[in-house]
Amino acid sequence: MSGPSSATDDVLDNVAALKDWMSAGQKPQSDWRIGTEHEKFGFDKASLNPLPYEGPSGIQAMLNGLTRFDWQPVEEGGKLIALTRKDAAGGGSVTLEPGGQLELSGAPLSSIHETCKEVNGHLREVREVAEELGQGYLGVGFSPIWGLDEAPHMPKGRYALMRDYMPTRGGRGLDMMYLSSTVQVNLDFGSEADMVEKLKISLAVQPIATALFSNSPFKNNKVTGDLSERSLVWMDTDPDRTGMLPIAFEEGFGFEQYVDYALDVPMYFVFRDGQYIDAMGQSFRDFLAGNLPALPGEKPTAKDWENHLTCLFPEARVKRFIEMRGADSGPWQTLCALPAFWVGLLYDPATQKKVFDLISDWTEEERLYLRGQAPHTGLKTKFRNSTVQEIASQLLDLSQQGLRARGKMDSMGADEAGFLAPLFKIIRDGKTPADILVEKYHGEWQGDMRRIFVDNAF
Repeated sequence: MSGPSSATDDVLDNVAALKDWMSAGQKPQSDWRIGTEHEKFGFDKASLNPLPYEGPSGIQAMLNGLTRFDWQPVEEGGKLIALTRKDAAGGGSVTLEPGGQLELSGAPLSSIHETCKEVNGHLREVREVAEELGQGYLGVGFSPIWGLDEAPHMPKGRYALMRDYMPTRGGRGLDMMYLSSTVQVNLDFGSEADMVEKLKISLAVQPIATALFSNSPFKNNKVTGDLSERSLVWMDTDPDRTGMLPIAFEEGFGFEQYVDYALDVPMYFVFRDGQYIDAMGQSFRDFLAGNLPALPGEKPTAKDWENHLTCLFPEARVKRFIEMRGADSGPWQTLCALPAFWVGLLYDPATQKKVFDLISDWTEEERLYLRGQAPHTGLKTKFRNSTVQEIASQLLDLSQQGLRARGKMDSMGADEAGFLAPLFKIIRDGKTPADILVEKYHGEWQGDMRRIFVDNAF
């Protein structure tokens, strides 16, 4: 699941080996786990500026401060760039995105109760250190007031390579790196057929999740008129590796076809001896043959393959699990609601079948329409003779059924369905987090967008 890589240095030198590496992720349902990842923007409470890496109250200071909670430092080039925690202490990792977004990559857990406990524990730790450093942290999908000129750069080698490459492949790749923030969930599959069905559902439903969790209506200190700026950014970021993955809906799709897709996506880098080697635009197929210009004569390892798969950015992607990538970062309630939403849809087989039946006749054109329109009009997006709000309501009912069928209870006897409550409220009110932010801006904030750093910080 999420967290530090467990891939090995075993050489994978043919397509079958790459496929076998992915298919090894298959697990019996009793072993399915939930991995939640969420990012947040750090800011200086006095100035509301983004946090630099270095300095007495920078991101590095936050990482150092978190080590009091059993987190172990990870360095690159002598710089502290991540933290990991042993399984006995809770597991997971804390990492840095390119613009200093602080990310928790949670441990693989068996219930949403455990996931929400992990999220709350992490935020409690961050708040304790942040208070000492004069920092705050904001869960929102896109930077509301900072631009690229103000965004800090984190000292990770892969980000330096990406920073040069992204502008050659789209207009907003740097916005994605430095100004966006997300919450994601990673889920297991039981077989190749189960992976295929889960992936189809995941891709089709991502635009609905984008609407439900939309939380980025601001950019450059202005109201944009859209609801998910983060989602719009991804529509102009490297078309080779983003989008709705239409091949997943083709007849005969499976691990082999996903491998073929991944092999046709240009590489970013190869990591050797603690250094990132520039392989921008080069072919993993050449790597398999030992003909990679960046590393002549060498063939890829399992770690190389995992790194490459991590550099693919469709709306849902496969490694040894499936990663849902359609939601804005948001308030703490949504950090528990997102994994609950997807687990309810995909971790009870009877419910999964109902969801698949719901989306099975959606055409490619309709899926692309939803992907393109949901960031603009959210729940009000028209679809067939209905709206996204009505579809989201159906999906929430199904998710609730799936969570209740799982029967995972907390110490008070409550099941996981309670974590959907914020989403049911969104549907009842017809207001997403983004809609509420815009209302506040025009109302109680009186046009002062800086209020978001007071009202909406964790």
